[in-house]
Amino acid sequence: MKRLLITALLLVTTTAPLAARPDTRSMSCQQAQRLLAREGAVVMSTGRHTYDRFVVSGDFCEVAEWAYTATAPTKDTRACPLGYTCSSTPPIWYDDDGPFGGMWGH
Repeated sequence: MKRLLITALLLVTTTAPLAARPDTRSMSCQQAQRLLAREGAVVMSTGRHTYDRFVVSGDFCEVAEWAYTATAPTKDTRACPLGYTCSSTPPIWYDDDGPFGGMWGH
């Protein structure tokens, strides 16, 4: 039983740092932008209890998701431009008839 507990404790302590998200508040704006450019899509903490998935382009969004410009607080600025976030909420100009509101007829 003791060996199992020690093994479990070692497993948790060695994998926990790997699971930690990058925190935008601990990076400069340029560092956060470079990380995103290198990875293409990154989940980053933006506050004590908040996080978001930032992407370099809408190509990283799922089908039926739209890319919206995004900013996040960093060590050196309150609103660092960090590419985009993906959302299932369509843009205001979009409606169910397609991106042009049925102006082409049916």
